Amino acid sequence: MADFESVRIDALPAGTLLDVREDYEWEAGHAEGAVHIPMDQLPSRLHELDPDEDLLVVCRTGGRSARVTSWLVAQGYSAMNVVGGMDAWLEAGRPLVAENGQQPTVL
Repeated sequence: MADFESVRIDALPAGTLLDVREDYEWEAGHAEGAVHIPMDQLPSRLHELDPDEDLLVVCRTGGRSARVTSWLVAQGYSAMNVVGGMDAWLEAGRPLVAENGQQPTVL
């Protein structure tokens, strides 16, 4: 049994969307307003997150975000893994923005 909660795209509660994908993935397409901290940078950038806010952690498919969510919960944060990640976000027709000047997509 997981030591954290998961949430589906169609049931996202209010909170901060934390995208833990790599820079190239973020630049190709991400949710507007999301916070971007790649998974490997999170320990050194943890101070950038508000421990009083609920975090909705997303990657491409849910694997990296599950590991990050588990780690955040162990650090005392309120975090939930977004099931299916940005692939599910795109499939659900949710809007994306890109940083690379091209049509937003999920890599």
